[in-house]
Amino acid sequence: MAWLLLIIAGLLEVGWAIGLKYTEGFTRMWPSVFTLGAMVLSVVLLGVAMKSLPVGTSYAVWVGVGAVGTAILGMVLFGEPATTGRLASLGFLVAGIVGLKLAST
Repeated sequence: MAWLLLIIAGLLEVGWAIGLKYTEGFTRMWPSVFTLGAMVLSVVLLGVAMKSLPVGTSYAVWVGVGAVGTAILGMVLFGEPATTGRLASLGFLVAGIVGLKLAST
């Protein structure tokens, strides 16, 4: 259950990172409300997951899921470049996340 909460926390991190773009400096109300809500819920779920998972693993997976998801959505939603180097680097991050999961069981 802790791993599921951790993955959801990471996905919420993606939501608030992308949401920051839509807040336009927190000048738009509803994107700002969504972004702040996702921030709070993401950190709360991370904290709950850390009750039974190692802190280093939890934080690294949370950040990794957030970084990979945000980078991919940046390419899809905002036309950021999807170069071979970027995609390979994201693949390394995913491999690291999987490696941390396998090493923590």
